[in-house]
Amino acid sequence: MEYKSMIAWSLNIRGQQPIGLDIGHNSIKMIQLVINDEQISVIAADETRIDASINGDDQARRSFIISAIKRMLANGGFQGRNVVSCLPSNKLRITSLRLAEAEKYGIERALRKEVAHRFGLDPDKDSMDYMVAGSVRQGDEVKNELILFAVDNETIKNHIATLEEAELKPVAIDTVPCALFRSFERSLRRQEDRDRTNVFVDVGSYFTTVVFGRGGEISFIKQIQIGGQVFAREIAAKLGISVSEADTLQEALRVDPGLFSLKSGLAEQVAAENRRDVDTSTRQVMVDAVSAVAEDLAREISLCLRYYTVTFRGKRVERAVFAGGGAYEDILLNVLRRRLAVEIEVAQPLRGFDLSNGKINVNFDNDRRGLFCEWAVAVGLSLKGWNRVKSSKHMARCES
Repeated sequence: MEYKSMIAWSLNIRGQQPIGLDIGHNSIKMIQLVINDEQISVIAADETRIDASINGDDQARRSFIISAIKRMLANGGFQGRNVVSCLPSNKLRITSLRLAEAEKYGIERALRKEVAHRFGLDPDKDSMDYMVAGSVRQGDEVKNELILFAVDNETIKNHIATLEEAELKPVAIDTVPCALFRSFERSLRRQEDRDRTNVFVDVGSYFTTVVFGRGGEISFIKQIQIGGQVFAREIAAKLGISVSEADTLQEALRVDPGLFSLKSGLAEQVAAENRRDVDTSTRQVMVDAVSAVAEDLAREISLCLRYYTVTFRGKRVERAVFAGGGAYEDILLNVLRRRLAVEIEVAQPLRGFDLSNGKINVNFDNDRRGLFCEWAVAVGLSLKGWNRVKSSKHMARCES
């Protein structure tokens, strides 16, 4: 029987990268890079916000996405139509499992069984892939820790159809965890940095993706069903307002200098320009609501840290880098710093990139803190295929 892989195309890239397309819940981001030696330049970038009113209507959302992509392509700057995109997190299934050394020749059989029993998918029709995370000791045995990815075939077909209708040519379909890891792995140049265990976390609208990496390899992935919309829903419930109104208030909370010590002049300017009239009692309700959700998320990430350190003994975690729109949430970051025994950083996925010569339709200069942390996944997608000499025996290697 055919083994179905989600990574179906090979990439042959020299210099100019494919378009990295990140279709999120609230926005569509497109970025394209060119790489000359070690210098990475942005040759095009654009972003479109998705109207919240259409997110409950699949057909309206699909039509909006197609039109938005065509419009961004027409605005110019993007070279060619090759694209790397990622599957939606709510459709992707990920789990870890262990196989004894003696079972390594029966991996496909074990994975097919896991896909059917755990996810209710059809291994003859749906897609699955895996990577080897490392060897772990379980009792007196040494077993292989695997990370299994699975998605129903209909999701892939619909995803490709959307891209093609938007006049794009998909050259690879990726996943958020692999794109996130790739985005940051490039910055680990020193051998001592690569030998350390780093945690990369993307706080999206509905999911938080946690990726552990060491030595250029992914060793653990966890999807947590807590994201920015959970913060907004909690605020809405406490104040008796709509989620959309809660989003607006939450944005005001983030840039209110009375609550957070934003040091940069840019941050102070943005705060002054965008600060809403939020009374003290309302602010406190919002702080309490966000703090409660932040505690839940910190607890889940803490469990990931515990699992990793128990599974891969002797592999100490030193830092966690946070990306996604949720990484701007100061209350969350403060809770994480208090609850997690690791260094907390906010991602800067475009750090070191040349932004001076591209057709960039995103006002990066107006970024709230000059971090661009919500661009991590899109950057990782555009980087796919770069420096592929870092080959691996893993079936689902998240290649550089």
